[in-house]
Amino acid sequence: MTKARRLAQGVSSLGGFAVVTLLTFIGLMAITFFIGRVIPIDPVLAVVGDRATQEQYEAARVAMGLDRPLIMQFFSYVGDVFQGDLGYSVSTNRPVAQDLAKVFPATLEMATLGILIGIGLGVPCGVWAAARQGTWVDQVIRVFALLGYSVPAFWLGLVGLVIFYANLGCVAGPGRVDIFYEGMVAPRSGLMLVDSALAGEWDIFWNALDHLILPAAILGFFSLAYIARMTRSFMLDQLGQEFITTARVKGVAEWRVLWVHGFRPIRVPLITVIGLSYAALLEGSVMIETVFSWPGIGNYLTVALLNADMNAVLGATLVIGAVFILINKLSDVLYRILDPRSR
Repeated sequence: MTKARRLAQGVSSLGGFAVVTLLTFIGLMAITFFIGRVIPIDPVLAVVGDRATQEQYEAARVAMGLDRPLIMQFFSYVGDVFQGDLGYSVSTNRPVAQDLAKVFPATLEMATLGILIGIGLGVPCGVWAAARQGTWVDQVIRVFALLGYSVPAFWLGLVGLVIFYANLGCVAGPGRVDIFYEGMVAPRSGLMLVDSALAGEWDIFWNALDHLILPAAILGFFSLAYIARMTRSFMLDQLGQEFITTARVKGVAEWRVLWVHGFRPIRVPLITVIGLSYAALLEGSVMIETVFSWPGIGNYLTVALLNADMNAVLGATLVIGAVFILINKLSDVLYRILDPRSR
């Protein structure tokens, strides 16, 4: 294959990726917009209040563009979104895009540490369970993974606070940092650990990590359960292959059989599993953020729902959905890079 042809295929693949991503995002906007219009919440009433006169109500309705046909409202909504305008929040009286830019890094920081914990423990547990299939080790790991599917997040969060914060005192309590440290670090990336390290404020860094470790560990437990279960399933399929038996007959060390001959082929499907798990942590952190008073997008979405703040609800939902789409598309790209057969 010539260099020009490979370049053309790369450009075509990139263009197809962009088109599919754009269409998926537009579909997401359509779903969020029309759901926001059919739910029994009046966005005008949320703005003007229940004591407004009929004239004030109608004036606000016209100003918000809700007097126009629904399809025209949708096209206007799409144009505003592509310009970065998600409307104003009734709760904060600030642009929703500005609010989301402030709260999303907190969720990203917690979910990232959670997925690292999930990968670091889930993958070895899955491999170990497959290698010891049917033994007590396998049974313990499977029960542990089952708990990750069945235990409610809010209950586990409350139990974690009672045990590790209230009784043992080995972690910090709710919030992102202690009140004393709030506002002492200039937000650069929005990630407290990164910003405090860049500023050289190591007291704040360790305090932020102390606050972060428990909610991230709980999120990591849920991702660990899924990743361990899928890793075990993939490994069992590989360990039953003839080339694994051949490697063992030749006297290859067991660790090499597991991690080189067995684990290497499952890296590709495992990428998809990890990507889905990471996206699920970003969108499913609502209860954990509520329990831990974590100033992330989940807590922001909860407050917006309670206040009938539809611009904030739609904006947060759109951002979460866009992140989910992006992570899935990046997983597809990595899949194609690691597996030449899928190109």
